[in-house]
Amino acid sequence: MKVKKAIFPVGGLGTRFLPATKSMPKEMLPIVDKPLIQYAVEEAANAGIEQFIFVTSRGKSAIENHFDHSFELENNLLSKGKRETLKTAQEMLKIPGSFAYVRQQEPAGLGHAVWCARHLIGDEPVAIILADDLIHGGNTIKEMIDNYNSGNMLAVMDVDKKEVSSYGVISPGKLIDNNVTEILGLVEKPSIEKAPSNMAVVGRYIIEPAVFEVLEKQNRGSSNEIQLTDAIASRIGKSNCVGYKFSQQRFDCGSKLGFIQANIRFSIERPEMKQNLKSWLKLEIFSDD
Repeated sequence: MKVKKAIFPVGGLGTRFLPATKSMPKEMLPIVDKPLIQYAVEEAANAGIEQFIFVTSRGKSAIENHFDHSFELENNLLSKGKRETLKTAQEMLKIPGSFAYVRQQEPAGLGHAVWCARHLIGDEPVAIILADDLIHGGNTIKEMIDNYNSGNMLAVMDVDKKEVSSYGVISPGKLIDNNVTEILGLVEKPSIEKAPSNMAVVGRYIIEPAVFEVLEKQNRGSSNEIQLTDAIASRIGKSNCVGYKFSQQRFDCGSKLGFIQANIRFSIERPEMKQNLKSWLKLEIFSDD
């Protein structure tokens, strides 16, 4: 079946970015001049996704407002003849009814957030996109959809062995083609000693409806949370489970370092900023080295 829906779990508290995220969702933090969540929505839209489901929590109304009209702003820009700026402000708008919002009432893990959207999915596969994982240089979820047949597909990448305890880690099986690898096992945040590989799951998934039946049991895993990886792992051997190894550059914008690196990378690619930023970095930053 064609993947037409995507879930965006955006209910996290964003504690690593306090105090900036005390009153602003972390997904609204900008990379240059565009919030993280907009990059995620644009990736999904360009992949053919037709319905965008946000799993929110208390204090996340800024996300809903961002993907809606701001009549005062739009009228102001129009009256001043700023049509290009107006076009930019309206780029995130979709056909009415394309966006749906579900409240996650407690921070009980990624699996719990995904489960909260169960009634909007039905009997079809669904994409899951984590805005924190900003992937630069292509459209990973589109590539995954193009290579998806059935079952569960997870985006994976090689990480340093010392970092495996921060990820879900797969036990890779046979290579199906250049980018798709069979998954024989899946462990959430293993210790370095117990990690089955250094191939980690990154924030792009396509899951089958049966995963929601597993999440319904509300079993707790790592960090006493309902883990999506545990639910997917329970389906291994019952349906297809593969990893899609993407080739683009990924920035962990849930960390301060990754967020800063993403801002520098995306800024340098802006023609109006490229030369001045490179010169400043060279003279002001690297001159001290």
